[in-house]
Amino acid sequence: MENLKFWQQSLQHWCITREEQSNLKQRMTLQDSVNLEALNKHKQYLQDKYIKLKQDMSTKYVPAQKKIDLDEEMIVILNRRDIAENLNKDLKFRHQRLQVISRILSSWVKKNMRIPFQDVMERIRKTKAIYGDDNIVDELFEDDPNKTKEAIVMLYYIERFNELISLGEYERAACFAANSPKRILQNTGTMNKFKAIGKIRGKPLPLLLFFEAIFSTSQAFKRPINADLTMEGIKCGLSEERLDLVTHWVTQEKLTFSEKAGDIIFAYGEEHTYHKSKCLALAQIVYNECGLHKKALLCLCKQGQFHEAMEHIQQSKDISIDDLIQLITVCPQIDLIRCLIHGKNGKPPFLSFGLAVLHLFSVDMKKVGIKLLQEVSKSDKDVIEHLVMSDLFCTLEKWQEITNICLQNGFKNLSNDIMSILRSQAGVSEIFEDDTTNIMEHVFW
Repeated sequence: MENLKFWQQSLQHWCITREEQSNLKQRMTLQDSVNLEALNKHKQYLQDKYIKLKQDMSTKYVPAQKKIDLDEEMIVILNRRDIAENLNKDLKFRHQRLQVISRILSSWVKKNMRIPFQDVMERIRKTKAIYGDDNIVDELFEDDPNKTKEAIVMLYYIERFNELISLGEYERAACFAANSPKRILQNTGTMNKFKAIGKIRGKPLPLLLFFEAIFSTSQAFKRPINADLTMEGIKCGLSEERLDLVTHWVTQEKLTFSEKAGDIIFAYGEEHTYHKSKCLALAQIVYNECGLHKKALLCLCKQGQFHEAMEHIQQSKDISIDDLIQLITVCPQIDLIRCLIHGKNGKPPFLSFGLAVLHLFSVDMKKVGIKLLQEVSKSDKDVIEHLVMSDLFCTLEKWQEITNICLQNGFKNLSNDIMSILRSQAGVSEIFEDDTTNIMEHVFW
């Protein structure tokens, strides 16, 4: 009996709690809660409510992604609104100004044009000073009718372009800007308008459409796109992973290259190793166009085109020994160093063998230095003698350092060969540590 009472109290507590927590329209009494028919009826009620909620989910609610899409669409629409408002302000200004000009001219006509026309023009110019500094008034009253017509056409292009932007027809606006007379819409101001639009889900980037349009028409105008737009276009194409477009622009179109443009392509290749070789070739084109021979040389070396690099050094007048030392630091290829330290066709080498060895061991590039010593140690003594004899930069003290490096790294025979060659020159019998004489000085003086 006590157990039954306990269960009844517990059941009553459970029913009250469920009733308080839910918002059910139908309530159950204690008697109903132990009645099978009442429970079945309540179960049916809950099932009906479940079905209704399920239907509501499919008709009254949308996925969270829909909200994200709507938010992005709202941002685009707000941008359009801002552009349209700016266009509206500009058009209001033009309308107001033309109204003032019209009133002045009407008044002049009503007075039988007694006032000299020069005075009328002066009043119009003063009006222009009040309402803005645009030169449209001068162009409208230009003596040459062709210039007046040209000004009207240019004004039409500007207004039509702004209209296309406000309507969201970005591809047509880009083509309109690219084909504008005197390229009046091919400038950073137009670029910034496209940039402000940003990305639109599922559609090409409007800014990229602008660059595609102006670069494709650059040859038709027979004038290159300026350096700033060229750089921004290359940056935009790479940010959208359109290396194919950038390649076409650089190799086919009429552009104005700059060091920054080359650096952007070079850096992209360093970050995206899959495209590295293509980016190096493109950057080399840009650097050559800009006369940046050192950077073009680095591109050649990083592509492994060492023989072409040697020809480039031969033709360039501004590449020094320090530049070559810097080159092997950023591009420590043994094939490159071999080409630099060995003379070609009887010509002296571009880089001192001794300086190369000392530099590599001094900048923690010991592995490359050892590879170089291995190559030289396998050569005939005549080759080693040529390397030593043609070295115009190493003093006896530096050669002593080189022989010590050879001994420390297991190249005893190479060390002995170098010492033997040095002792045989100009009566030298021993190299002292404090001797700083240039070993080849006697050959040239």
